[in-house]
Formats: sequence, structure tokens, C-alpha cells
Amino acid sequence: MTGEHASDVLAHLHGWLENGDDAALVIVTKTEGGAVRAPGALLAVSGTNSIGYISGGCIDADVKLQALRACEDRAPKTLRYGAGSPFVDLPLPCGGAIEVTIVPNPSLELISKAVVSLSQRFTFSMTVSADGALTFGGKHSRLSQDTQTFFYAPKLRLRIAGRGTDTIALARISAAAGYSVRLQLVDDEDVAEASGIAGVTIEKLETPKNINDPGDDAWTAFVLLFHDRTWEVPLLQQAINGSAFYIGAVGSKRTHALRSQALLDAGCRAHDIEKIHGPIGLVPSLRDASMLAISTLAEIVERFPSKLKATLPNTAVLLLAAGSSSRYEDGDKLLAKLGDRLVLEHSSAGAVMPSIAKRLAVIAPDQASRKDLLEQYGWDILDNEKAPQGQSTTLVLGIETLEQCEEIDQVIILLADMPNISDSHLEAMIQLAGDPDVEAVMSECDGVLSPPALFKRTQFQALSNLSGDRGAKSAFLAMEGSAKTITLLPEHAADVDHVADLNRLKEVVNA
Repeated sequence: MTGEHASDVLAHLHGWLENGDDAALVIVTKTEGGAVRAPGALLAVSGTNSIGYISGGCIDADVKLQALRACEDRAPKTLRYGAGSPFVDLPLPCGGAIEVTIVPNPSLELISKAVVSLSQRFTFSMTVSADGALTFGGKHSRLSQDTQTFFYAPKLRLRIAGRGTDTIALARISAAAGYSVRLQLVDDEDVAEASGIAGVTIEKLETPKNINDPGDDAWTAFVLLFHDRTWEVPLLQQAINGSAFYIGAVGSKRTHALRSQALLDAGCRAHDIEKIHGPIGLVPSLRDASMLAISTLAEIVERFPSKLKATLPNTAVLLLAAGSSSRYEDGDKLLAKLGDRLVLEHSSAGAVMPSIAKRLAVIAPDQASRKDLLEQYGWDILDNEKAPQGQSTTLVLGIETLEQCEEIDQVIILLADMPNISDSHLEAMIQLAGDPDVEAVMSECDGVLSPPALFKRTQFQALSNLSGDRGAKSAFLAMEGSAKTITLLPEHAADVDHVADLNRLKEVVNA
């Protein structure tokens, strides 16, 4: 099997391990020169079965053999192929080098956590040491030289709404590429034709006044592929109010201008409408369905968040998790169940995009269960001895610690009792802060300022001077001209103070 996505590789590995079979996970840990796969690429091997690949076929057969031997020996291996390798009979045509670590029979519990994270559309990180030890999550700071952390994002998902050949062609090509596809169709004949495409979920749209919540996330692309104002406006309104990283609509520049005006007339804001790519595709004015599909998919892949490189400012995330839950009527609110995870798991499992350089959580000294969970998800932990003196002490401790990290350029402040904050919202904050004139960004929901908030290093001193119950909001309000706001949807802004708050959140996450 040649599945290339981490979710496919880890799912098959999990099945083999759960069945009691010997199996090995192979991780590309380093490349030099023109390697086919990037560091972090995965291959799983069990007996005569394998899934994934680490090269263009130059060394995969030998790596599989070495993986089987590692299972027999019950010992991990680190191997180098190409330049500087002892395997002189296996040169790499590109002249480069690939290093891999083979982990025989990795922990079923760890692999299960990774599979669950990706299936639930969370990112995660995995740290591998030189001796083959794997850790779910990892320290998002400077790692020692004998450990490496790799980030994994959910598989690209496309939500395609439309009618006709263009819609079917994009669904067919995307599904063939192994991506998750959800089709929203109006016409019965399109539903009949699409039903023959493997791996595609089909939803028949009945009325524009009652469209189901699509559940778009930061790894979802929405594509509109028809010209019908009755459907266009509500579908695009839904998309721009969601978390999709890409929104595209078919049509000429004139068509897009008319569509944008219709959205303005419907009450959409101009900066939200600017999120829509129109005309879609890397190649303009294509009129062949298959070519338009390829052009559109190429544009989506080009903008996929996992392509984000470390060219952005070094961003830290500071999670304030030292609260006492004094108003919550049933124990520790952060350890309460929300769906199949704890509240703190929801708020701590994200924020592992490649743009995040460090994750730091502050708790009170007597919160051992919180500490264990946060460490499991790869957070650096600080104990705040002064937590009873107010939230500002937790914030100040975190900021003062980050001030000592010279590589950190800005910080995003999160509250642990806000479990619905998405990675896409954090990315949008980072992008807004890319303006050199912007020194702080704060979320705004229905006219009310709320976390998350982003502050550049120039504002760290002001944050360090806070006292009592004064939080980041007071520092933000003291700024003039260089502070911006970003819209946060009500369901994402929800926090947990009381059991009733948690019950309302359970409805949001369909718990």
C-alpha cells in the first residue's frame, strides 16, 4: 500500500499492533539534497505488509527488510542511506542522503492517541529520540540534539457545493488523490453520478434556508461550483463565518464582483468577502472540467496550512491554566468531560502548527492532574505559587519567562477554559500581526473583547506590569493605533465557569 498521509500509515500500524502482530514504524529523521520525502515522513511495516514510503523506490525495499529485523531483535535502529552511508551498494541517484529511525512495536497507546487526534481533526506532534523512544507531543522549545519533533496535520478535506460536470470532476480527482471529500449537490442526476465515486460523502441540498453546519476546520477547503444566487449567498456566508483555510468560487472576475456585491447586500463584511478566491484555480479561464479541477486542486494544495514554513515571526502560545475552578459546581472544570475528551484536552491539544515555536502553560502547584495531561500534549509547564493572588500573576509569570527566550518575537495568550479555539483562528491572528504597524491583536465576539490575544515582544513589559485581576485586555485597551481586533464566533468564544456552561458546550460539539 502506498498511502502517504500520516493518518493512513498510523491507522494501519494501529490495526496490526492491536491484532498482536509485530510491526515497525519508520520515520524519516533527516534529509540532505533532493530527497523525495520530507523529515517526518512515515512508513509502517508488518510481515509482508507495508504502507507509506520514504523514497522514490531507491531504498524502500531495504528499509522494510531492516524494519522486520528490528522487530525480530526487539531493538530500534537508526540508518543512513546515500552520501556517508555504510550501504555503498545503495546509492541515491540524487546524490543526497536520508536518515531514518526504525521503532519496532511502538506503544499501542501512543499510536492510538495519534490516530484519534488525526481522526478527530486535531494536529499533533511526535518526538523521537536517538534510541528510538517515541513521545506523543513534545517540548516545543529548543530540543536536545538527540531528539527531534515532527508535526502532523489532519488530511486535507474538500467541501464542494455545486452542480454539473465541474463539480463531479473535482470530487473525482480529489478522491483519487486520497483526500476526504464532501459533496453538497442540488440535482438528483448529480447525486446519482457522484454515488459511484469511492470515498466521497454526498449531501443533497434541499433548501437554502436550512443548510446543515458543515463543520469546516482549519484543514478544510470549500469550493463553490455553480452560479445560482439562491444558493451562493447562504453557502458562502456559511463558509466565511467558519474555519476553512480556503474558500473559492467559480466564475469570471465580473461574476465574482457581482457575487461580492450580493454578499455585501446580505450583510457580509468586506474583509470577510476578501477571503473568497475568485476566479478559482492557478490557471485562469479554463473551460475544460478536468483541467479546471486540477487547477483548483493545485491552488488549494498550494495554500494548505501544513505548507507553512518557519518564515513567520517566532510565536509562543501561553496557556493560562492556574484557575481554581471556584465557581464550578462539580470539581475541577478543566478535568470535566466534553465529548470524549476533557475540557483541558480540547484547549491544549491544538496550537501545534509549524508557526508555533514554543508552548508554555502555567498552572498552580497543587494541580498535578492538569500537569500530567499538559505534559502528555507537549507543553512546557510553570507552577505559579502566587495563583491565589489573581489571574495577572499567572500571566506575568508566563510573560517574564518568555522574555528570557530571545528567539520569541510574539505571544498568543489562551485561557484553558475556552475549549473551542481553533488553530485557524490562531493562524489568522498571526497573519494579521504580520503588518509591522500592528503590535497586538485581540479577539472580538459580538462587540466584546476576549482571548485569544496576541502581543508582540514590544508589549511584553506592559504585560509584565499588570497586577490584581487585570488581564491582557487592559493592556490592549491602553494601546492606540497599533492594536487590531479579529472576529471570534460565539460558539468559539464560549468558556466554562459553571456546569450549565459545559452542558451548552456539549451541544456545540455534539457530545
